[in-house]
Amino acid sequence: MSTHSRGRRLLFAGLYVTEGAPIGFLWWALPTMMREAGGDVDRIGALLAFLVLPWAFKFLWAPLVDVLRGPRWGFRGWIVSAQLLMAASLVPLVVLDPAGSSTASGWIIAALVVHGFAAATQDVAIDGLAIATTPVSERGALNGWMQAGMLVGRSAFGGGGLILLERFGGRALVLSLIAVLCGGILLALFVHEPTYEAQDSRPPTQLTRFGPFRRQLARALSSRTTWLVLAFAATSGAAFEVVGGFAGPLLLDAGGDSALVGSFFLVPAVVAMLVGALAGGRYADRHGRQRAVGVAGLAVVTTVLVLALGAATGGDTSVLQVLLGIVYLAIGAFTAASYALFMDCSDPSLGATQFSAYMGATNLCEAWAVAAGGALAAARGYPLAFAACALVTLAALALVPRLRPT
Repeated sequence: MSTHSRGRRLLFAGLYVTEGAPIGFLWWALPTMMREAGGDVDRIGALLAFLVLPWAFKFLWAPLVDVLRGPRWGFRGWIVSAQLLMAASLVPLVVLDPAGSSTASGWIIAALVVHGFAAATQDVAIDGLAIATTPVSERGALNGWMQAGMLVGRSAFGGGGLILLERFGGRALVLSLIAVLCGGILLALFVHEPTYEAQDSRPPTQLTRFGPFRRQLARALSSRTTWLVLAFAATSGAAFEVVGGFAGPLLLDAGGDSALVGSFFLVPAVVAMLVGALAGGRYADRHGRQRAVGVAGLAVVTTVLVLALGAATGGDTSVLQVLLGIVYLAIGAFTAASYALFMDCSDPSLGATQFSAYMGATNLCEAWAVAAGGALAAARGYPLAFAACALVTLAALALVPRLRPT
């Protein structure tokens, strides 16, 4: 691995820390806070489904990142401006205190939606940059490193956020988030814009014109692979999305408290996903994306079904933490391998748009899975919710052999 490759991996891992930190708060800390405050499981699922919408529909404005780029305004400009808006949108939460009784108030939800819009735009720009600058042979490993960075951010503000919340309050947690995002702005200064001539013969200035972009987009939309990947992305993550959304409430209902949940998300869950992501990315580079996605997907289905069985038989928090850790190991491998496959199925000149559509479909999967899973868990319990979503993931794996990289 060359020095340039190491630098690229470290840069994207760092950028993904700034993506993972707010997600750790929204997806790990906030559901646990709400459940501990007496919130209903189905309402928690509905709120999470609502907050994920900016990520699910980011493909609608992703074309702006591809079209409105040139010598003076490139990926770096998009990343920095999105991070500034992410930090600014969190300022109201310092006053409102998300740890208080107004956790789900209209003002806080509005601030989080704006934050989600900015974070989703940042995600578009970072992923577009990764596709444009990373050789195909390194994409599996790069996705492993990006997932590792994301997990560090999630750990710090998911599990660590719950511990920080208990000791210093919600305002300290939000201020820490803002500080991390400001640090990400400095990190963006190390971004090097791609050399477009390495991808095609057109000069960079033509990439800012709508005509060529429109023709490339039409070609992508006419491709069967594009629609198969979208279908796969919108369904394959159902099993682990519902587990991720309700792992905290599950542990609370099994007799744990927020400190236990925070400790689990701070180290065991993140270490398991990190190891899985690095291993899954490496396996995808060596043995092929489709094979890696299939193997990791079957591992996700199996481990989630075992978790459902453990929850159904009344397993205590220690048993559930072990089972959840194994699930997160499989999740890490699956996400790294599948995201590398999504990159391979994206036209580099449409990287921000096409890959964002794929990733938006994964977020849409998260939205419907946590909403449906919350309703099922409230009516029939966690085991049925986990098992039902695992079967959806199993069905989606039938599409893997038909997902052919461009």
